[in-house]
Parts: sequence; C-alpha cells; structure tokens
Amino acid sequence: MKTVIFAAIAAASVSVPAFAQDAAPFTGPRAGITMGFDKIQGDDGFSYGGTAGYDLAVTPRITVGPEVSFSDATTDSAATDVSRDLAASVRLGYVVTPKVLAFGKVGYANTRFEPVAGGHYSLEAVRYGGGLEYSVTPRTYISAEYQRTEYESNFGGRDAGLVGVGFRF
Repeated sequence: MKTVIFAAIAAASVSVPAFAQDAAPFTGPRAGITMGFDKIQGDDGFSYGGTAGYDLAVTPRITVGPEVSFSDATTDSAATDVSRDLAASVRLGYVVTPKVLAFGKVGYANTRFEPVAGGHYSLEAVRYGGGLEYSVTPRTYISAEYQRTEYESNFGGRDAGLVGVGFRF
C-alpha cells in the first residue's frame, strides 16, 4: 500500500511542472511599449505608449491578469487634438502553442481631448480587444493587437491596431 501511495505522489509531483510549462512563458509581471495606427471620428493618426501587467496561469493553457497602459496619439482634427489615454483592463489568454498566446481584454479607458481653442476635457470609455503574443525568448515577447474604445456621451468610438515589444520579469 505504501508503494502505491509513494508512486502516486511521485507521479503527481512530476506532472505538476509539466502542466505549468504550457503557460510558463506567458506568466508573471511584464512591461512593454506599443505603437500603431489610431482612428477616432474619421481622423487617422499614430499611437504610441507603454503597458504593464501581470499574468497568472489558472489552468495549464489559460492565463488571466490585470493590465494598465498609458499612451498618446498624433490623431488630430481641425478642432480637437487627441491627447493622453489611460486604460486599465483584465486580460484573458489561451496558450495556442508553447510560443504563442492568443488573448482578449476588456476594461476602462480615459482619454483627454484638447480643443484648438484652448482647455481640455476627458471622456471615459469601455475598451475591448484582442491579439497575439509571441514569446521570442523566455523573457521577451512581441505582440499585435486590435483595440476598440466606445466613449460615453454618444461621442463615438476609436479603433487602434498596435504592435509591441516587451519584457517579462
């Protein structure tokens, strides 16, 4: 009986690290930079910024965690300049292969707008999107994602296509 118990414990201890390996390149704290295409109310521009987050493996292939981002844009109209953008999201990922993570996210965004006439105002929004992350090395990654932002007060939406590079700690 003792042999069966020890064999079961040994098998379990060997299989636990194998489960963790699937999500391992996509877990822990991370930080990166992003840049890409930005479109708001028919005006196109360039978006650039930084992100930080923490991913936790909840199953062998599924990760979840918070993400915050700060960005700015060159997207301007004749009357208003789009300025800083702050966002906080929850990201849910699925390990497609040992090097590729597909993810979706949803969260809150706050964007500042600066009218040419002077002053500024901010609008709150819901942001959602998704993308892919590729683990170049165990500590570095590249990513591509699409984000949609739906603003309050019938302001309309914002679309962004971003690429990024980041590091895991």
